[in-house]
Amino acid sequence: MGDKVHYSELGLVNTRDMFKRAVGGGYAIPAYNFNNLEQLQAIVGACAETSSPVIIQVSKGARDYANETMLRFMAMGAVKMAREMGSNIPICLHLDHGDSFELCKACVDSGFSSVMIDGSHLSYDDNVALTRKVVEYAHAQDVTVEGELGVLAGIEDEVVAEHSTYTKPEEVEDFVRKTGVDSLAISIGTSHGAYKFKLKEGEQVPPLRFDILDEIERRIPGFPIVLHGASSVVPEYVGLINQYGGKMEGAVGVPEEQLRRAAQSAVCKINIDSDGRLAVTARVREFLAQNPGEFDPRKYLGAARKELIKLIKHKNQAVLGSAGKA
Repeated sequence: MGDKVHYSELGLVNTRDMFKRAVGGGYAIPAYNFNNLEQLQAIVGACAETSSPVIIQVSKGARDYANETMLRFMAMGAVKMAREMGSNIPICLHLDHGDSFELCKACVDSGFSSVMIDGSHLSYDDNVALTRKVVEYAHAQDVTVEGELGVLAGIEDEVVAEHSTYTKPEEVEDFVRKTGVDSLAISIGTSHGAYKFKLKEGEQVPPLRFDILDEIERRIPGFPIVLHGASSVVPEYVGLINQYGGKMEGAVGVPEEQLRRAAQSAVCKINIDSDGRLAVTARVREFLAQNPGEFDPRKYLGAARKELIKLIKHKNQAVLGSAGKA
């Protein structure tokens, strides 16, 4: 796409003020992934209703799926939709897990107000160099940048890792200073996808490594920290999916009380993707099973959208603490 656009022309904001207020206020900004119209409508509608700032984010795969030109106008429409609901919530359009300078540059040029460059799979020095290159380009357009230190296990779109590598607190000061990033995604025990932990019968989900988070917060006080892979994998939705023909045995996520604790600390952005996918899939499966003669996508996607709104309002109010903070 040849023509550049600045995110301010779309009514979007970057994350700088959002994060500053979240760190000071003891809550986290919700970052919800979307791939299609119904998901975006649900995210923006629920956040407008709960008066919550929001980061609408797309992965590389979602950007390919939705089409980069379409995404620009979807984001602009999202802002207008919120305003027509009587809500002036700040909305940021963010690239989740950008894997190259070229992808981050393309997103900056097409109206994204924030990008993530994930160099966590590289050596430390190469991660620093790549992140710094993205920061220099993005900051020239007043676009904020998220980096990552440590590796999360799991699978989500193109992001695949078999094992987690916890973030080393002793590296964070050097990384932030050398790269100039605006926020940092860390690894303290969350993971991507719906199968975050392999538990034996009777076992509890292992607690997040709050000792690592506390040490990072001590070393870079007030600096915005991000948690990826933070879906709770709501048992109700897993149950519905399995009840209506699905097969999701052993799906388990991060307990909401642990996420609430994290949100009250230096964590000011929490990514939620799998829970939204589960909510949508559960209601679509249920609707089609109960209405086998129905073929109007508006009917089953409408039911899914309604459920996603309910989920997001709950997350904003009870987990992230972002409701009423716009």
